[in-house]
Amino acid sequence: MRASVRVAAAVLVVITMMLWAIPGAPVVAQAKKMRVGLVFDVGGRGDKSFNDMAYDGLARAQKEFAATLQTRDLEPTAGGENREELLRLLAGEKYDLILGIGFLFTDSITRVAKDNQGVKFAIVDGFIPDQPNVVSLLFQENEGSFLVGAAAALKSKTNKIGFVGGMKIPLIEKFEAGYIAGAKYVKPSVTVYSEYAGTTGEAFRDPVKGKELALAEYDRGADIIYHASGGTGLGVFQAAVVKKRMAIGVDADQSLSATDDQRPQILTSMQKRVDVAVYETIKATLNGQYKPGVRVFGLKEGGVGYAVNQYNKAMIQDIIPRLEALKKDIIVGKIKVPADKKQLEEFLKTLK
Repeated sequence: MRASVRVAAAVLVVITMMLWAIPGAPVVAQAKKMRVGLVFDVGGRGDKSFNDMAYDGLARAQKEFAATLQTRDLEPTAGGENREELLRLLAGEKYDLILGIGFLFTDSITRVAKDNQGVKFAIVDGFIPDQPNVVSLLFQENEGSFLVGAAAALKSKTNKIGFVGGMKIPLIEKFEAGYIAGAKYVKPSVTVYSEYAGTTGEAFRDPVKGKELALAEYDRGADIIYHASGGTGLGVFQAAVVKKRMAIGVDADQSLSATDDQRPQILTSMQKRVDVAVYETIKATLNGQYKPGVRVFGLKEGGVGYAVNQYNKAMIQDIIPRLEALKKDIIVGKIKVPADKKQLEEFLKTLK
């Protein structure tokens, strides 16, 4: 009897081992997840603007595709000197898709992508059109800025409004051009003051400077100021509270993340949907539809716009029909929004 039991046990072990060895046996291996790495721009997470929008897109993708996606986000040093080092770290670890958030990544991604042809890259606000493994995610910031410029001019009681930019570069001048064009289009007599926080990446993370510039513009009579300056814009909101004037946010719907005392002073925000660009790029890559080249997000694509929420709806309800009409005219091509100073000068001539 005992011998029979021992024989049966031995046979069972042999059968089990054979089943493990047979191709197609019901042994399920865990599917390999696609790995996505994201490196933030200077200022990092917590800027309540550009970087936080990028993170929102990454987080949305991680939540929706958790079964097939693994994500990682990294922050550069304060000055961003180690951007390339972080990109190479992710590439060396064989991440499938690496995103650089901000135009300052242009040179670094160009070099790293050439050295890692098997890795896919995406850059927000950078223009790298001829790399077979890089997609450039660009926005028509001037179109969204046109609408908030119109809003500022329509709501201004002093007929003076302001603009505070971060780093003085063509990208931020694109915001400025659209803002001035929109304001002048609906009210040619409006005065627009413009200031910039600096000429380096630090200009996007200096709220003290932002407050100083905004206070000066408010003191000159501006009653609404639009900022396109990342974390520096938090200082603009602080100045708006001090002076009891209005401000316009950028990138994110900033009244949603503002402090209780700042929220009533935020007229609206020019939403730049970096979150949408990041999410859509990850989704496309997961689905095998990644395409290098250039992808542009404007009003037509839902990539830019102006914010309406429970906090500001009553403030701008009266001008929404006008803003929507302007939006339609831009989308159909009736209004050609300038994207730089030269185009702005030509645009303004048509208004006289």
